[in-house]
Amino acid sequence: MAEILKIDGSMGEGGGQVLRTALALAILTQTPIHLYNVRAGRKKPGLQPQHLKAVEAAAAICGGQARGAALNSRELFFMPGEVHAGRYRFDIGTAGSAPLVLQTIFLPLARAQGSSTVTITGGTHVPHSPCYHYLERQWLPTLQKLGLWARLSLEQAGFYPQGGGTITAQIRPVRAIAPLEQMERGRLLRVRGVTAVANLDPDIAKRQKLQALRRLEPLCRDSKIETIQLTSPGKGSLLLVQGEFEQATCCYFGLGAIGKRAEQVADEAVDAFNAFLASGGAVDEYLADQLILPLALAAGPSRFRTARVTRHLLTQAALVPLFLPVRVEIDAPEGQPATVSLWPENKA
Repeated sequence: MAEILKIDGSMGEGGGQVLRTALALAILTQTPIHLYNVRAGRKKPGLQPQHLKAVEAAAAICGGQARGAALNSRELFFMPGEVHAGRYRFDIGTAGSAPLVLQTIFLPLARAQGSSTVTITGGTHVPHSPCYHYLERQWLPTLQKLGLWARLSLEQAGFYPQGGGTITAQIRPVRAIAPLEQMERGRLLRVRGVTAVANLDPDIAKRQKLQALRRLEPLCRDSKIETIQLTSPGKGSLLLVQGEFEQATCCYFGLGAIGKRAEQVADEAVDAFNAFLASGGAVDEYLADQLILPLALAAGPSRFRTARVTRHLLTQAALVPLFLPVRVEIDAPEGQPATVSLWPENKA
């Protein structure tokens, strides 16, 4: 076992991403960590229920030991063990993000010796987190291109503040992760999307769809949006759009909230889509930071063009090399389109 690696949780975005990535890397590299200043950059610093569940999940899949895993704790010691494939179930107990807990343990389980099934209850469509449909339509298909394999299912949706949604992931082990070359996106071929409500007037879903199509059809005549009704213990709405290009895809969504008009939900997704079109990027900015860790484990160098450098991307680029022999370069500052390059020394 390596020496304890000390990590300042206030680095970069200063939030839960540092914790989640550090936990995944600790398991993958069998490196014990001492994380201090946990979530120092947030209004409520320290571990909150979602982050505690990420720690619990990380410890559960590898028989690890965690000291300092308590509500509002700003310091955590984590000693990883060997990953064990199996069936796991975690309940966040709040509307904390189930997709973010899943992403914490996904790669370690994908490197295990057998298949696993993970069920997580919490928020599936909540702010400041990839929603379930983003995982299903954008994140997972991209990982599958790298050689990873999983199947996702949504039992019921969980919106803020009720939560109570449930997602399940079946994960198969992978021997090697392929590198990525994604510098061009090519011509826009079609736009597909989803408009959805849970325990709300179906007219809200219709208004979201009409507003999105009104703005999308001048950009792409082949624009279609599916209307679905979500089962959920709470109320909520979603409008998601995905652009399909000759060589790439992008995905953006808006979520409903009390006092928020349906048209505004649609506009949020379409505004972000338009910004992507104007950027010349081939990878949307939310996917970009989620690719750094798997590509750091890839069997060769990777390079991709992202629509915008985010604080999360910069954080991943600084954090991953603390654990792995990989060089990460981003050729533009925060807020700008950039080429991201990775040179891993390992052979996955």
